[in-house]
Amino acid sequence: MVVAGLGNPGSHYRNTRHNAGRMAAERLAEISEVLEEDSWREGVLALARYEGETFLILNPRTYMNLSGRPVSAVLKAYGFSPENLIVIHDDIDIPLGAVKKKFAGGTAGHRGLDSIVERIGRKDFMRVRIGVGRPPEGEDPADYVLSDFTPDEAEAAREAVVKAAEAAAGMLTETQGEQA
Repeated sequence: MVVAGLGNPGSHYRNTRHNAGRMAAERLAEISEVLEEDSWREGVLALARYEGETFLILNPRTYMNLSGRPVSAVLKAYGFSPENLIVIHDDIDIPLGAVKKKFAGGTAGHRGLDSIVERIGRKDFMRVRIGVGRPPEGEDPADYVLSDFTPDEAEAAREAVVKAAEAAAGMLTETQGEQA
């Protein structure tokens, strides 16, 4: 299995709504045993273990709209099919703090998901969707997701990141158990 946490590179984007997926993947690494970690031009890849299940955690170093490049490269290099992929990402169609799991389906215009679907040619992969809420009336959604969580939103965002990491971990153990 591969777990990919979507976000944007650089400290400028570190605490933005669009980086919720990357934050959750980092949290997943914290609650797992990281066996090995390596970086390359387009991402950081860790071999990890959680409750006896071994998997890869990918944090792309590309911008969100190019996430498909590193995700498809890892799937190809390690011989995984899309069914063995869990993508953790932000979602403006879900209220702040809520976390939902989904298998397959559309991308709802999320450019990171669009890039992955374009590169792997399929939509049938698992997703952990982190609610970041809708932008205020009149605010461009692109500007909204690239802004930091407000102080009033920070606690709900932290809790959602933890819930998303736990959801991904649960999906790993459920899926691995089904394959045994």
